[in-house]
Amino acid sequence: MVARYGPDSLQHGELRLPAGKGPFPVAVVIHGRCWLSTMGNASGTAALADALTARGIATWNLEYRRLGDAGGGYPGSFDDIAAGIDHLRTLADTQPLDLKRMVLVGHASGAHLALWAASRPRLGGAVGADPLIPRSVVAIDGPGALAPLIGPDAERCGQPVIVRFMGGTPAERPEAYAFATPQDHLPLGVPQFMIVGDRGALIERYVAAARAAGDAVTVLTPGGGDHFNVIAPATPQGRDVIDFIVRQALPR
Repeated sequence: MVARYGPDSLQHGELRLPAGKGPFPVAVVIHGRCWLSTMGNASGTAALADALTARGIATWNLEYRRLGDAGGGYPGSFDDIAAGIDHLRTLADTQPLDLKRMVLVGHASGAHLALWAASRPRLGGAVGADPLIPRSVVAIDGPGALAPLIGPDAERCGQPVIVRFMGGTPAERPEAYAFATPQDHLPLGVPQFMIVGDRGALIERYVAAARAAGDAVTVLTPGGGDHFNVIAPATPQGRDVIDFIVRQALPR
């Protein structure tokens, strides 16, 4: 089923339920593609959501405004992620969801947003007075910090993105970057599961910082993994990722 969590046409998600009565653990799935509206949408993580649902996990595959959408970028994209996650409380009124077993799963720039969403309790109520807290977060081949990607983002995304997404440089908008950078909020206080495709250097820096701050971090590096086969359940790498999420990241 498709449900709206806000008035904009992009403020919606796809809820998938496993067979059976439930209540089911739930994974919030956040797609990536460079924070850009022109590079994809929630269909890019639909197969991942399907595969998790087939393993007994309800999935809430979020769409949200991005750079190029009216209201997208900072802070609108963050507002959408927060509102979309918290909307699970409304869905749980009528759907068999166990919100005590909720995990966040993000790919690429969606991994950044998933880590950021896990940091919301450390933002002092800046986004949502009562944020829904995940039991764990799974970051699939994406960054935990924004400023180090300025410059490399032009090659990886085909154009400069982060300065436009944030509305300025770190020097021009230090408070915005501090708000939007999960690595600046460590420790997150929840287990983190990092999956490496071909963005290993960025992830290694985040993992080192998270562990130094006292967070529990588990890393999976599938053999032959790249940025896209790790979210493709039909590939060996994608199957490894699904197994990893179900067996290790999903709270019991």
